[in-house]
Amino acid sequence: MTVVKMHADEVDTDVLLVSSLVAAQFPKWAGLPVEPVLPWGTDNAVYRLGKDLAVRLPRIASAVGQVEKEHRWLPRLAPHLPLSLPVPLAMGRPAEGYPFEWSVYRWLDGEPATIDRIADPNEAAADLGRFVTALQRIDPTDGPVAGRGVPLSTRDRSTREAIAALGGRIDARAVTTVWEAALDAPAWDGPPVWIHGDLTAGNLLVGDGRLRAVIDFGALGVGDPACDLIVAWNLFSGEARDAFRGALAFDEPTWQRGRGWALSIALIALPYYLETNPVIVEASWRVIDEVLATA
Repeated sequence: MTVVKMHADEVDTDVLLVSSLVAAQFPKWAGLPVEPVLPWGTDNAVYRLGKDLAVRLPRIASAVGQVEKEHRWLPRLAPHLPLSLPVPLAMGRPAEGYPFEWSVYRWLDGEPATIDRIADPNEAAADLGRFVTALQRIDPTDGPVAGRGVPLSTRDRSTREAIAALGGRIDARAVTTVWEAALDAPAWDGPPVWIHGDLTAGNLLVGDGRLRAVIDFGALGVGDPACDLIVAWNLFSGEARDAFRGALAFDEPTWQRGRGWALSIALIALPYYLETNPVIVEASWRVIDEVLATA
């Protein structure tokens, strides 16, 4: 299998490395078959270990802190949430030439969410709205600051640079108008709350037509909840988007900031992953189309 690197500082991983790491550090799982889980994540490479386990290895140094964060917080959050979360089972050490800490998790059954895999999009939207609401109600004391829980204005320069980099591929005037409208929305003036930080279709698992699990909590933290609205544009549309909004208690400014987050993330991802990750590129174009259609 040919692996296309997405980052200049990305480390190599493969089946042999995972097998060696597991055998040396967790002998009880030695000899279990290992296979890559595709599509690749941007921050982490995931491998299935046997039928019941998954191994997750940071691909870049900036993702290493996610390992300890998930081990610390996911067991505390899970009992309060209506959908399944990843269950950390063990934390591995750097070895075999691999420089980072890594994790073993319980395998969660399901497929990444797409509208055609969801039996009732309105029901799924309401279910996810209840998940977001439940997450926000958990006591945020001592929670880490969410990188995407900060003011939207912190992304202004990088968003405008992405618009310029895309050149004639995009309607720069239209997206800039929407972006500036989001920047003008009043800032969050409530207490910080827990946010997932990356509620995209790829981080939601579907089984038997229903949402079953939320995965990849690398961006988990506390802050402005607007970022967790991005799923309204990267998965839902029409009535389902309305159902998601109806299941939440957000005011109009928060919704406007959420639209800005969705647009900014998509715009910045496009030039960065244009040649390396067609899945993210396709999803980003869809988000931009949905945002412009509903602005």
